[in-house]
Amino acid sequence: MADTVEAATGGAGAGAGKQPRSVRVVLLALMIAMMLAMLDNMIIGTAMPTIVGELGGLEHLSWVVTAYTLATAAATPLWGKLGDMYGRKGVFMTSIVIFLVGSALSGMAQDMGQLIGFRAVQGLGAGGLMVGVMAIIGDLIPPRERGKYQGMMAGVMALAMIGGPLVGGTITDNWGWRWSFYINLPLGAIALIAISAVLHLPKKRSQARIDYPGAALLTVGITAIVLVTTWGGTEYAWTSARIMELIGIGVVALVGFVFWQTRAAEPILPLHIFRSRNFTLMSVIGFIVGFVMFGATLFLPLYQQSVQGASATNSGLLLLPMLGAMLVTSMVAGRITTNTGRYKIFPLAGGALMTVGLYLLSTMDTDTTRFTSGLYMAVLGLGMGCLMQITMLVAQNSVEMKDMGVASSSTTLFRTLGASFGVAIMGALFNHRVQDVMTERAGAAGSKMTEQSAQLTPDALAKLPEVLRDAYQHAVSSGVHGAFLLGSVVAVVALVAAVFVKEVPLKGAGSKPADAPADGDDATAKAPVTESV
Repeated sequence: MADTVEAATGGAGAGAGKQPRSVRVVLLALMIAMMLAMLDNMIIGTAMPTIVGELGGLEHLSWVVTAYTLATAAATPLWGKLGDMYGRKGVFMTSIVIFLVGSALSGMAQDMGQLIGFRAVQGLGAGGLMVGVMAIIGDLIPPRERGKYQGMMAGVMALAMIGGPLVGGTITDNWGWRWSFYINLPLGAIALIAISAVLHLPKKRSQARIDYPGAALLTVGITAIVLVTTWGGTEYAWTSARIMELIGIGVVALVGFVFWQTRAAEPILPLHIFRSRNFTLMSVIGFIVGFVMFGATLFLPLYQQSVQGASATNSGLLLLPMLGAMLVTSMVAGRITTNTGRYKIFPLAGGALMTVGLYLLSTMDTDTTRFTSGLYMAVLGLGMGCLMQITMLVAQNSVEMKDMGVASSSTTLFRTLGASFGVAIMGALFNHRVQDVMTERAGAAGSKMTEQSAQLTPDALAKLPEVLRDAYQHAVSSGVHGAFLLGSVVAVVALVAAVFVKEVPLKGAGSKPADAPADGDDATAKAPVTESV
């Protein structure tokens, strides 16, 4: 018996935009998996004080997040390649199972060492979740129709960012911190059952061997980069021997990786995909979106809590102007892209709005109202909404079907690395400015107060003498100014990159028959996909 799930080209024509119910069920399962990947760190962040209180090991606290991030970044390219070689469905389900096993083990951890190790297992699985979602959508939905699903993906992202801290706090307060991990199990089980029952893709049996040397070199290189951005300026000074060693190791490993990929029979990251101008430009833009977005989500709540006196309890809601604007713009951009097949305007508009929004945020000071800062956040959100999903859509449209997995994983990896660099560089600039201003305004007392960390909790801030509190608020405003001004300069690169994007027609236009030839030299043909069961 053969079950068929048609991509949108199946049954093209007037009904091309209507997906079979089975595809809609698969998309729902994919969104659940995407939610798992995005919610995890935000829920765990809220639970961390309670976890440390029970397990101890405060000195190893940062590794609970770092182990997860390292494993996710290192595994991302491998999952994409494995999906291309051996079939998307089985590889994706394997990543979900590994993520759930890591979640269960993390919930049962008895000390900080176990928790860090189990978080690494969880991160290995998480590396395949986002890649699997994007690549499977790339298999099922042709680029011309894929735009309408941007709003769904942006909605999941916004919901995770807003709801994560709230869910984490509620679970920790009422059920205990272990349920911050256990909550993944029923959601993951639903996704597994739906995907197993409904998703049918072609089975693949690649005869090529996995590129183990390439995988090892890439893993070492990515690990070194993430550790530099995580440790630099916090655990170790940027000019310390340890950071210099990591930079050297990272550079040597990545140069060796590029050299090896030109000789490997089945490279982890085929370099020929970078011959596509659009794919390369989307990788650059994706890196910058990650740089800007995660920097913004780090500093905006800090500013609103420290300077504007907002409550930390609802910190996710503080980002609502940005995330709401991002969601609406992403939906509108997706609909226009689906109806017209044109998309270049969105990278251009996104780059411009992102640059302007970041510059406006850099002008905030101690007198800026919440309404004004909300407007500035909305401008930034409009820009990111134009870019978030368009980068993946254009990248996938720029490669052949056989490279869909590595295209998805590469785009995801560049965004992840951009986030690591953004948090590290903007964070270092922020900390430096806070320390300088505290010294200027409060002398030795101010300097001592922030020498361990430039971030104070709202409770600690409320207990400070008025002079120190005023100095700290000015210091945070100055730090935010420097961080967002840097972000606006970096965002200009995304705008310049968007200028050079070539608008290659997207496949899957509703007016075309299913057997129509491909439009443009970069477009990828789509056909109904089947799997014998």
